[in-house]
Amino acid sequence: MARRNQYGYAGEQMETVMTNPVLRGFKSLARFSGRDTIGQFWPYAGVVFVGVLALGGAAMAWAMQGMIAAMQTFAAEHPEAATTQSSPGSYSISIDASHPDAPTLDFSAFFGVLAIVVVVAVVLLAAAVCRRLHDCNRPGFLGLAPVVFLVGGLSLFPMMMADMAGETEPNMGLFFGLFLNNIAYLGALLALIIQCTRKGTSGANRYGADPLET
Repeated sequence: MARRNQYGYAGEQMETVMTNPVLRGFKSLARFSGRDTIGQFWPYAGVVFVGVLALGGAAMAWAMQGMIAAMQTFAAEHPEAATTQSSPGSYSISIDASHPDAPTLDFSAFFGVLAIVVVVAVVLLAAAVCRRLHDCNRPGFLGLAPVVFLVGGLSLFPMMMADMAGETEPNMGLFFGLFLNNIAYLGALLALIIQCTRKGTSGANRYGADPLET
């Protein structure tokens, strides 16, 4: 029978959790203190990325199916006002938006699902990114830089789509604002990824003991 320590975990069970970076990451979602090594961070981050990408893709496809069905119905009823292209691995429908019976393209469900996917990804990665930055002796709030631009993009993109769907001339200022925001987001994200691939500081730093020594 396994002996239990002062925290109430069986020795074998605690060792499994601590040596498995994925389990460790999920069990530490609310722990923003301490440090994570490269080996503790990236396996967990990879699993989260793949999982969120797969679930997000499925959820977005579900959110778009109503709009796609409306376009297919319109194309079948008004072939003169629609162009359907189909080939192995691709399918597209183009419709004449000026047609009186053209369906209204409502992206609200898509943007709602996209926002939920982003929130889930941020919640799952926030603490782990913070601890990885701590291991490099950097403050955890640096991980917020991509999130700021991501929120900006999620706010501007629906506005741009609504503007393009209107009858007036598109707002080019809004377009270029979104473009510059996305460039800044990619730059901040790349900088964060590079930082999270750096070797942590040897020995204790201001954020705690060296994980490799403990």
